[in-house]
Amino acid sequence: MEELKSAMGEHMDQMADLVEKLTAELRSGLRPAFDNFIGFFHAIDWTEPWLICLMSFDVVLLLVVIISRKNINFQMCLFLLALAGVYFAETLNSSLRDNWKSFAGQNYFDPQGLFLSVLWSGPLLVIAIIILVNTLFSLCYLIVTWKRAELRHRARLSHNKQD
Repeated sequence: MEELKSAMGEHMDQMADLVEKLTAELRSGLRPAFDNFIGFFHAIDWTEPWLICLMSFDVVLLLVVIISRKNINFQMCLFLLALAGVYFAETLNSSLRDNWKSFAGQNYFDPQGLFLSVLWSGPLLVIAIIILVNTLFSLCYLIVTWKRAELRHRARLSHNKQD
């Protein structure tokens, strides 16, 4: 019995060491990513009019998606437009990189397209996911409604046959 207790104690000590090492690695591993995010956030002049318009566009588009959640056809058009916006982000990035002096205080448009991916493609993808989830819920509701109607129809048919 003592051997079992000591083996369990050793096992628990090993597990505690593993958990401690894992949490230490996670804490140190997330710190550089957090520092990069803060640096990215502070490098942007959020008062530039075109950035305010871009963020306003995202908010207005999100509101339109929420308000029109019952109109599936309109939502599908918005879904396709959002995905088209993501698809053409690379072309948009190169065009904006060539003409940034006409509307921005600094060149945000790096060749890899990180800035545009975060502020243009990211919100469009989130909106597309919201539309997709809404469509799936609507389809589930439609399937349930259809199945109920089918069961009512079958019940009427079997009731008529019994008469």
